Amino acid sequence: MASDIKAVALALLMLLAGVMPGTASATAIDLRKAACSAALPDGSDAAMVMGARYQCNAHESNRGAPWLWLRLDPSNLGALPPRWDILIDQTRFDRIALLVVGRDGSMRIERSSDELRGHGAPGGLLRFIIPLAGRDVRGLYLGFRNIDELYLMRKLEARPGGRMTDGDIRWLLLMGLFTGTLLSALLYNLVIHTGQRPAFQRWYLLWVSVALAYGLVWTNTAAFLVPWLIGPLAVRLNLVLVGLMVAAGNMFFFAVIEEGVLPRRFAMAGRTLSVAGAVLGFLAAADGWLPPGITDRLLNYVIAATALLVALSSGIAARRGSRVIWFYLIGWGPVIGVFLARLSRNLGFAPQNDIVDMATFAALAFEALVLSLAIADRFRLIRQELELARQRREIDLAETKTLRLAAHTDFLTGLGNRFAFQQQAHEWMVADRAFSLFLVDVDFMKDVNDRLGHAVGDTLLQHVGTVLAETARGWPGTRIARIGGDEFAILCPGTQGDEAALANAAIGLQGDVWHAEDRGRPLSLSIGSARFPEDARAVDLLYQNADLALYTAKRLGRGRYTRYDPLQRSLRDLQVAFIDDAELAIERGEFLLYMQPIVSLDTGTAGGHEALLRWDHPRHGLLPPDRFADVLVAERIGLMIQEHVLELALSALREQGERLGVLSVNFTSAQLAGPRGAREVLDRLAHHDVTPDRLCVEVTEGVMLDRAADSILANLRTLHDAGVCIALDDFGTGYASLVHLRQLPVDRIKIDRSFVAGIDESDGGTLAIVHAIVGLGRGLGKVVVAEGIETEVQAHRLRQLGCQLGQGYLYGRPAPPPASGEADRARRRSVVQEHGRRPDIPAIPRVTAA
Repeated sequence: MASDIKAVALALLMLLAGVMPGTASATAIDLRKAACSAALPDGSDAAMVMGARYQCNAHESNRGAPWLWLRLDPSNLGALPPRWDILIDQTRFDRIALLVVGRDGSMRIERSSDELRGHGAPGGLLRFIIPLAGRDVRGLYLGFRNIDELYLMRKLEARPGGRMTDGDIRWLLLMGLFTGTLLSALLYNLVIHTGQRPAFQRWYLLWVSVALAYGLVWTNTAAFLVPWLIGPLAVRLNLVLVGLMVAAGNMFFFAVIEEGVLPRRFAMAGRTLSVAGAVLGFLAAADGWLPPGITDRLLNYVIAATALLVALSSGIAARRGSRVIWFYLIGWGPVIGVFLARLSRNLGFAPQNDIVDMATFAALAFEALVLSLAIADRFRLIRQELELARQRREIDLAETKTLRLAAHTDFLTGLGNRFAFQQQAHEWMVADRAFSLFLVDVDFMKDVNDRLGHAVGDTLLQHVGTVLAETARGWPGTRIARIGGDEFAILCPGTQGDEAALANAAIGLQGDVWHAEDRGRPLSLSIGSARFPEDARAVDLLYQNADLALYTAKRLGRGRYTRYDPLQRSLRDLQVAFIDDAELAIERGEFLLYMQPIVSLDTGTAGGHEALLRWDHPRHGLLPPDRFADVLVAERIGLMIQEHVLELALSALREQGERLGVLSVNFTSAQLAGPRGAREVLDRLAHHDVTPDRLCVEVTEGVMLDRAADSILANLRTLHDAGVCIALDDFGTGYASLVHLRQLPVDRIKIDRSFVAGIDESDGGTLAIVHAIVGLGRGLGKVVVAEGIETEVQAHRLRQLGCQLGQGYLYGRPAPPPASGEADRARRRSVVQEHGRRPDIPAIPRVTAA
């Protein structure tokens, strides 16, 4: 059947060729190289055309004028007999005109784009017959109204009329073979498979159909049957067909490659380029509404991007063992090569001629022949192999289902276990599939097991597994596993938006009621998440990062969600380093106390000091507490440092006598919690022979909100009754209320430096806040201390408001006490040796960062 179709098509074209008289070769005369151009307005007559100033530059444009005229060199036309032909490459224009100047005058041939019927020639050319003999032509001019880019014109030549050249014969023979081959490929693929066709075959059939139409229209072969399908109309239709060829060919490639061989983002990019190619083909054809140069170039860029994407994808597919890719490369390699050559020519990097165009259609015919006979049959065999493989997999899966379920399933909740979690995460990473990892920890699980028993604890875990599974149903493909005693993992594929939505749904589970022993109990979950590939590209590292986020959620109070931030990893690494250094730093006496005076705002005399911690680090130098205190949160070394600070402060009071006045020391909740918090402080005062009224204990508002607030308040009352001054630090910046202020035995209220810094701003409202705090403090009989005073204006305003005490750079920067140097280091080391350390209470010192 295929050979018959080829024979019929070839015979038809040869018959058409035989209608044209003469078949001898004729020498063509190239008129394009010596052409000069000039831009003229509408209505230009012969005198204006002949008298115009021509620029001998083949790339000249019309420069805003509607007509572009080319002055052609007639000196080589002497051998042409009457009725010779001028052949012009098809392009887009509104009107075309020929002005022939002879011995006896001039003649003008003009046609609109709709009046070109009968002017078509093989190879995508327009033919006009010149009645004068070549020796009688004195001038020859070719004009276009609103022509497309001139540099895209491949051919402009003269040749004897009434004869068919070798070029015409080559084009007709080539298109006969081309038409027969593509029709054979089309029919062969229509009958090779019945029923539901695979996607790759549907795209291939579309591509062959579009390629056949493109070849017939581009070469003017279709004009034998549709005479008016030539000129600008054919050019516009060709642009549409090129865009569709790019789209269909690209979709065929990504449909035919085995599933899972190429990353998903490559297929998405291919689909995007396919849509872009199809759309740009129509836009390039719409040159009446859009600039043709821009849309043409964009279409060429899409073709280039498609070729690069297919080349890169082919390399990946070959490296990953694809069998189909080799058949694809054999059939499509020449096509891609000639299309790149055409692209190079269209962008001006190669000369305009017929060779590239004829090679294009030869390559398309070769592709149709190879792929229609080889790939189609091969695809059928591949489908059979895949079907056999699928049947074998189903048998294997049926035989091993029970064992696999046991190996991948958590016995208590029925969810996946740690092995299933790791396997799924690894598979998605290998496939380069983006996903988010959520780690969910059941808060207070130990308390439930201890108070209610492990059976109730198992009920809680089953309830958590159920609600997590129900919550995740809105995100297809999500996997849930129980990977530890009270820890669950959720693997959620998709975008960052999917991650945020699932996080919001998980947050909504907080407070969900679960029932045990006929009582409803609220659910509390700490949740942390990290994302592949943004946060980590390995399973272990992704788990560690999600675990850091989970740790942060628990540290911030549990019952909340936190997403991984690279800063958490940096802080953790820094925490480990500082923890290792801190214990040795105490032994080496690297922690220092700096003193900042607290003065009377009325007299300017210092009545006391605040002890501020510094770390004389051997590598990092002198560090304020804001560089290391937060790092030691929840570590046992924190309380050791704070106890060390108290020892240094009491030693300074003992050695300095009355020169330090009342020394303020910051205390944490860990120091004041427990039944012996106050007694231990009083014992240390007695040991150093320091009277209680020389010490001021500073606490922040957050201390009163601690879980051990009752014991903390009791210890503060005990210290206050013993004569120790109690100061409420950073007043107004925390969460304390007036109720707390009434309950707490406070002697001093310290105004935070942020309020003092804005006290001289007229529109900030800070002055009113400070006025209210001072009035409140004095009304309650408290001493008000302002922190961070740096200017005399601030001090003056505070005095006017009635503030009694102040501290800041205006009165003195923090500095070591007078007793310093080696003697002071020896004294601090002796304090450590005498009083030892307290490793049993994990806490962090809270010190002022001045």
